Amino acid sequence: MIDRITVDKILDAANIVDVVSDFVTLKRAGANLKGLCPFHDDRTPSFMVSPARNYCKCFACGEGGSPVGFIMKHEQLSYPDALRYLAKKYGIKIEEKELTPEEIQSRGDRESMFILNEWAMNWFKHQLWDTPDGRAIGLAYFRNRGFRDDILEEFQVGYCPNTRGISLSADALKEGYKERYLVNNQNEMEPRLSIGTGLSLKRDNGELRDRFFGRVMWPIFTASGKVAGFGGRVLDAATKGVAIKYQNSPESIIYSKRKELFGLFQARQAIRKADLCYLVEGYTDVMAMHQQGIENVVSSSGTALTTEQIHLIHRITENITLIFDGDEAGIHASERGIDMLLSEGMNVKLLLLPDGDDPDSFARKHTATEYQQYMKEHQVDFITYKATHSIGAQQGEPDAEERLIRGVAESIAVIPDEIKRTVYIRHAAKQLNIPERLIAATVNAQRGKAAAAPQQRTSGGSSPATPSVGVQAPAQFSMPGGAVKGLKQEAPIAQMILRYGERVMCYAEDENGQEIPLSVAEYISLSLRDDAIKLQTPVYQKILDEAVENVHHPGFEAERYFNNHPDEQIRELALRLGTDSAPLSKLYNLPATPSLPGQEPQPTEDADLRLDEVVPNLIASYKLAIVQQELSGIIEQMKQPEVKADKERHRELMKAFAEKTRLGQELAKQCGDRVVLK
Repeated sequence: MIDRITVDKILDAANIVDVVSDFVTLKRAGANLKGLCPFHDDRTPSFMVSPARNYCKCFACGEGGSPVGFIMKHEQLSYPDALRYLAKKYGIKIEEKELTPEEIQSRGDRESMFILNEWAMNWFKHQLWDTPDGRAIGLAYFRNRGFRDDILEEFQVGYCPNTRGISLSADALKEGYKERYLVNNQNEMEPRLSIGTGLSLKRDNGELRDRFFGRVMWPIFTASGKVAGFGGRVLDAATKGVAIKYQNSPESIIYSKRKELFGLFQARQAIRKADLCYLVEGYTDVMAMHQQGIENVVSSSGTALTTEQIHLIHRITENITLIFDGDEAGIHASERGIDMLLSEGMNVKLLLLPDGDDPDSFARKHTATEYQQYMKEHQVDFITYKATHSIGAQQGEPDAEERLIRGVAESIAVIPDEIKRTVYIRHAAKQLNIPERLIAATVNAQRGKAAAAPQQRTSGGSSPATPSVGVQAPAQFSMPGGAVKGLKQEAPIAQMILRYGERVMCYAEDENGQEIPLSVAEYISLSLRDDAIKLQTPVYQKILDEAVENVHHPGFEAERYFNNHPDEQIRELALRLGTDSAPLSKLYNLPATPSLPGQEPQPTEDADLRLDEVVPNLIASYKLAIVQQELSGIIEQMKQPEVKADKERHRELMKAFAEKTRLGQELAKQCGDRVVLK
């Protein structure tokens, strides 16, 4: 691990203009610089770089960030690797934090396995291209399927021979690679993920034999280009009587089939540029589409689509088109992934090829132009797809139509965004020719069934220095739709933490009567704890917790800390709220000034002088919103027939309603006319 002092040195040295200029030609635009965005097909310069704030942002696609964030996105590196990249650029020696023996062993195991896999990939390639058997058997297989040599080189394919006297295992041992990393060994820290690549299997007599003998080979790369594992296919002549044609590396500390996508390393830039990812089933499907000029494609490697794989794609784009075989098995395979993708916020389209074809065989029958034209013309949204392929619905069979309507509604119900759900409800009503209210009712009913139990507020102890606005811990009433969360009043609170979290805004007395400074982050945390509530949006609460934890560390600056955070969600949120005045401007008449061309105005430093006024009002506004939600919940309960019939329960609710109403009035007075209450 890189120690904190070294991280700070890297962040201090990294200059956004230097970093971006390695990849983008920049021209002066007033106090800033601009150029063509490297993250989308930019025709006119929309990518702005601010030397003063040390960050960049594209005002067309929204991508950008700090120097670390830019390198992570552009080079598809992890946070530590991006820091190492910048350290090398600026000549900063990395001081690694002392690791435990277990961490050292684990890190050594991972690096050794990646190195061995890299060697194995080159060994397989040598066998394919440079040996008689490889050319006659392995290379012939690929060429018979119509693949050009440049495509074979792009995907680094190879061959593992089934020839006496030729063995990867034996050659690896001769090269000095340890048996420990050739075979699988039990991992005491994580039994499910073994240590070792599994390239070799150990016989009862102790000899090693190659796992993939007699197969053509595909290396499976991580997003950063490391070889995590392999996939191998038995050749056509040897498939008779073989139940499993394809075999993958076993699960290990560096490879998990459910967490990798074949072709992602080769496709990442094309996906980003097109803002679209095609998902297919097999290795050769990916290669065939590349050969037809369609490079923004990945494969789930024959496994059912997983949430981890969806997240890999979603980091680059939210648009995905599923391409499956046109047979019944292909239809079922595509349907399994629709709801998973929708629930993760993806925009989903589907494309079925003619019956009997897969992307590979279809490519062999058509030119690149025909292939691409078919792709454009035959993509449909999931509603059209389900309506088209629901068996019996087209013939007007009532049971089939009912299943279709419920199936569409169930898919719409998992979509997290309310606006998107509404749009799809309207589209479904038109497509299926039924009243919109029926679709909406079915969707709402489905969402009600799936709603999580109300979250429990976390209580916390109060402090003598806790600034309180007098909110009592809320009564435990169940509320329709679950717990309060995602309130719009949370965004400006998070914005204050991100911008001014370390600033001292007031002083309070401790238990010894001594005055102690309270930062913005501490004030917000204590104010919420005093009333036993938390920010309901998890990422906002995480930002608050980390700000409080780090606020007294020397040199801590909330804006810089969160702009360079390892968590991509936090980093992007910090960038957005750090450059967006909307959350605060809707609540307060803060003086503003533009920062970057095309950017909304931002509060000036005058806002700093009013922290002791702005922050308490934000907290009061948030607490008032919670009270208003609870009042709505009480009203809904009082409408229920069983509650009306229970006089004691009804009396309790009336009393709680009166108490909440009084509390809401007090908070409204404290908020004043500056806070938008609706």
